Amino acid sequence: MSELLLAVDGGNSKTDLVLLTADGTVVAASRRPTVSHQQVGLEEAGRRLREQVEALADGAGWPVTGPITSLGVLCLAGMDLPSDGRALTRVHARTGIAAALVLENDTVAGLRAGSPVGWGVGVVVGQGINGVGIAPDGRRARFAGLGPISGDRGGGGSLGMEALGAAVRGQDGRGDRTSLEILVPAHFGLRRPLDVTAALYAGRIPEGRTTELAAVAVGAARDGDAIALQLIGDLADECASFAIAAIRRLRMASLSVPVVLSGGVARGARELLADAVAERVAGAAPRASVVVLEAPPVLGAALMALDRVAPGDAAAAGRVRASITHEGLLAGG
Repeated sequence: MSELLLAVDGGNSKTDLVLLTADGTVVAASRRPTVSHQQVGLEEAGRRLREQVEALADGAGWPVTGPITSLGVLCLAGMDLPSDGRALTRVHARTGIAAALVLENDTVAGLRAGSPVGWGVGVVVGQGINGVGIAPDGRRARFAGLGPISGDRGGGGSLGMEALGAAVRGQDGRGDRTSLEILVPAHFGLRRPLDVTAALYAGRIPEGRTTELAAVAVGAARDGDAIALQLIGDLADECASFAIAAIRRLRMASLSVPVVLSGGVARGARELLADAVAERVAGAAPRASVVVLEAPPVLGAALMALDRVAPGDAAAAGRVRASITHEGLLAGG
């Protein structure tokens, strides 16, 4: 069995994989299609991840015999309930990707990657939204993260749909005028917001593509559109609600709590979202700091692997931080 370590960030739209050694050397890294069991099914998720890890190891010249790696840290979207954890552990354990597996929700990867102290609050703002809090003593605050049925608002899907709604309402007179009336249909090569609505209704545009409009809303907000800025403010309210709830539940209000925003929407909005979240969180935790994670969240999974095999090795952690980038993952795909 090789002494490789495996780090995985499995989101709803893609999978980031890293093979590394205990001294922090990155052997191979790649961005591949999703292995989310919510997207492809449980058994297919296991098959796909095995295939991806095997291909990555083979491409790096490492022999694929027995368990491919000695330890795998898998941070997976959709691992929200205990039953999810049990099912995913069974599926991925029997594929032979690692001799030992650690499974976490993907919120933990973003927090570990962005927190300088290894604890704090992580809020993922990607296709959906979810959060986690980890206290200095290891206590955790979790959220169901099941979308509207668990009271969640926000994320790319929600923001994109709200951008479309604002565009339609602005055009038909039910809402204030907004540049989204032009920008939203233009994104799909159409003329009017109602043309987008009609195309969605008829299935000519898959409903999942409304997530793309999150970036359109962010761009309009950066250009000063009042309605788009209001949408970003609403998203900041939701991010702050996760952070404040976790801080209060873990009794961290008096601490210098790192709050890490990760995910594609957070990275696109950057300071526009972070500053708004910081303003809201300050009322509950005056010493908290809010940052947007620029590194890939799979960095957090890699650091968690090193926490287990090389605890306290700052040099190894530094090598990993310097080596894992979005550009490197795309090049490795």
